[in-house]
Amino acid sequence: MTAVVNVFLKEGVLDPQGKAAHHALDSLGFEGIKEVRIGKQIIVTLETEDRAKAEAEVKEMCETLLANTVIEEYTIEIA
Repeated sequence: MTAVVNVFLKEGVLDPQGKAAHHALDSLGFEGIKEVRIGKQIIVTLETEDRAKAEAEVKEMCETLLANTVIEEYTIEIA
């Protein structure tokens, strides 16, 4: 079973990478971009076939290591 974790900064937290990408896109002539936010995607392959167990395990991984929950939010997709 595979879990896809998307981690991104909470709204209101300064995103310097996003600002730099936004500036670069403007410089390249792309118009109409309101905001750019940069995040990360983590793919975890699990041995379990129990969806609930997988989700609980990955949530614990996020809370413990994969996301800094003070400034970041995350979503989990189990496939």
